[in-house]
Amino acid sequence: MNIRKEESRDYKEVFKLIKSAFENEEYTDHKEQFLVERLRNSEAFVPELSLVAEIDGEIVGYILLTKIRIINNDLQKTSLALAPIAVLKKHQGKGIGGKLIQESHRKAKELGFDSVILLGHEKYYPKFGYAMTKNYGIKLPFEVPDENCMLIELTENALKNITGIVEYPKEFYE
Repeated sequence: MNIRKEESRDYKEVFKLIKSAFENEEYTDHKEQFLVERLRNSEAFVPELSLVAEIDGEIVGYILLTKIRIINNDLQKTSLALAPIAVLKKHQGKGIGGKLIQESHRKAKELGFDSVILLGHEKYYPKFGYAMTKNYGIKLPFEVPDENCMLIELTENALKNITGIVEYPKEFYE
């Protein structure tokens, strides 16, 4: 398996992959593929953090990390949002998602980012070091169960003394 930066020639295949990966998921609006299109054209987009996983030339997985902010009054801290991550159904359960997460973390840290926040499955993400945002005094800007709001510090104590509400780019709401 090869993990690489997404190229513009991959967009159609990534669109189909994301649509397919989420079509039977219960807790989704089934529009993640359109979110990715909007985020690619936003100021939050970091091209190096839009990654695909390939097997024999076929794109089988995708992950995107985009810039977000944690806001507390006048204080702001830049972080990243992990959304979405998708793996083709026939390749799920083989560790591809985990490898994409690990590589995205490595790349993000290399680029100077020190934390990632996500809304996701409470049993999956803790395997990669994610913990509930509420343990850090950080909230997402919408009502969801605490156990699904998670973050990871890519650098030790990156979020020490940081509290507030996550501000997502407007593209998440369009």
